[in-house]
Amino acid sequence: MPAKTIMVQGTASHVGKSILTAALCRIFHQDGYRVAPFKSQNMALNSFVTADGSEMGRAQVVQAEAAGLLPSVDMNPVLLKPTGNASSQVVVLGRPLDNYTAWDYHQDLAGKLWSIVTAALDRLCGQFDIVVIEGAGSPAEVNLQDTDIVNMKVARQVEAPVLLVADIDRGGALASVVGTLELLPPGDKERVKGIIINKFRGDISLFQPAISFLEQKTGVPVCGVVPFFDDIYIQDEDSVAIESKHDHAGNDGGKVEIAVLRLPRISNFTDFDPLESEPDVHLRYVGRKDKLGQPDLIIIPGSKNTIEDLMYLKQTGLAGAIARLARQGVSVIGICGGFQMLGRELKDPYKTESAIEKISGLGLLDMQTIFAREKVTSQVQAVVAEDSNFLSCYNTPLTGYEIHMGRTELGTQVKPAFVINIRSGCQVHLLDGAQNAAGSVWGTYIHGIFDNDAFRRHILDMLKEKKGLNTVGQAVLISTEQKKQAGYDRLAELVRHSLDMQLVYKLMEM
Repeated sequence: MPAKTIMVQGTASHVGKSILTAALCRIFHQDGYRVAPFKSQNMALNSFVTADGSEMGRAQVVQAEAAGLLPSVDMNPVLLKPTGNASSQVVVLGRPLDNYTAWDYHQDLAGKLWSIVTAALDRLCGQFDIVVIEGAGSPAEVNLQDTDIVNMKVARQVEAPVLLVADIDRGGALASVVGTLELLPPGDKERVKGIIINKFRGDISLFQPAISFLEQKTGVPVCGVVPFFDDIYIQDEDSVAIESKHDHAGNDGGKVEIAVLRLPRISNFTDFDPLESEPDVHLRYVGRKDKLGQPDLIIIPGSKNTIEDLMYLKQTGLAGAIARLARQGVSVIGICGGFQMLGRELKDPYKTESAIEKISGLGLLDMQTIFAREKVTSQVQAVVAEDSNFLSCYNTPLTGYEIHMGRTELGTQVKPAFVINIRSGCQVHLLDGAQNAAGSVWGTYIHGIFDNDAFRRHILDMLKEKKGLNTVGQAVLISTEQKKQAGYDRLAELVRHSLDMQLVYKLMEM
């Protein structure tokens, strides 16, 4: 029997579609159903690599985890990774296709991808009881309706009832709901079966007249009002989320201060969520030289365009500030693109990431990176290199994943940081990363390395010891996985009590 479906669309981007989709996945999972998420086309720099080496959007990974599933690219068959203001790398079924301008994608490619989208959706509908579908942006963008493969065209394909979400915290929620419905063609307007008001603050009884107005004006029931929250741990999918994070230096003196560089094209910033969750860490995102201060650790994150973001560091003076602090003994870590920036030189002979073919790096590690045509995407297991300068006593295997175009060659003044012994399920012996003689500057291609709880704690204890802080009995080992699952449960409880779930089930004819 084909799966029942329900679709979550929004009046705009960033109204909370992804997190509400995750909530519904968890609720249906708790209620005993086999449920899967689906988003035909996602645009994000935060991506993940599945067990078979396929790349997909992190939002659908979060939703799969909430549903108790391992992620699959069928849940996100098309991923757009922006490379510039009007161009993206197009990833189809987990593999990069090519870079396309927005014009070429919408006018030429999107329609050709429709059969791939429907095939992925059909496979999910054949395997699960419920498929929760997420839209993108707004379905009322009339200039894109003819080439749409992510909103109403998907709803029409599987006859999915649509829940329309509006963000009341940004203001104008009532107008955005009414305006969105007015701009939809009559047939699509009829597909909207419920309205959700998201991120509500204050006394909900005072909002009741607005609910009555919306229902009378639109003829569509309000399924619920979800309160604003910021105390439930759910990984963010988009770098917009870090714009609200604090960047002020200084703490109470008893914490390790970590500065993550806020690169313009930052990717996979969820690498640092586990660090931010530690009670003895003060983590901040820094995009300006005058905000850098004197942290205990500087992290240069991944980037979708490493060379362009390296130029940004140089133009803003951050590159010089980082080099100065590194000479003073401040620890510096680079992840993926950030690791590549630590070297002497970066070369892009095929113009894979940028029109710039060669650029000098930060010069903190004796190595060079050459960008290749093929992307490496794989889940890995690794161990600390035997002659490591900074973690010689750490021998627990680490897990993570690789997403990179570059190949890095080490010079004589550095040593590898890790050895990858399993890649995509196969036993290998591959050197990864690099470290300087003092062990104060190191980098790796492994994303998710701080998700390894004991490793993360070991790094933090080393930093605390270096700072002169007590490391004995001061911190409890936090399980990243347990924290994730607890977050999904708390989210489901909040949304379950905010929505009329009987109505939601009725809309799905269940």
